[in-house]
Amino acid sequence: MSHFLGIDVGTSGTKALVVDADGSVVGSGAGQHEPDVPRGGWSEQDVDAWWPSAKESISSACRDAGVSPQGISAIGVTGQMHGLVALDATMRPIRPAILWNDGRSEPQCLEVEERFGIGRLVESTGNRMLPGFTAPKLLWMREHE
Repeated sequence: MSHFLGIDVGTSGTKALVVDADGSVVGSGAGQHEPDVPRGGWSEQDVDAWWPSAKESISSACRDAGVSPQGISAIGVTGQMHGLVALDATMRPIRPAILWNDGRSEPQCLEVEERFGIGRLVESTGNRMLPGFTAPKLLWMREHE
């Protein structure tokens, strides 16, 4: 019988599910990694915490399902939206990830909206500039780090 593994690397942990060919959940697991809040409105995470959390959730889900990892036919992965993982030339993180719910780049959002105009920005991108998006986080990094 085919089994499928779903993995979600979220803000406060990693969740994994094993489903069978009929789509029934036959096993689940979780691994923990908590966000850090070094200042009010900030939300960061140690990128190196994600892999151990994922391994813990996968092992637990397979064990719960009674399925060996070799019995998994396909894997689906989701991750945190709009998280900024800044890398150096060797592809290593240079700082903790700035998460989707981090609000430190509000001033950069206001500056972009002022420079481009909200109407033009929404027409071009379909959105206002929001602190959760990656572009203002990059602008914040340029100004502060």
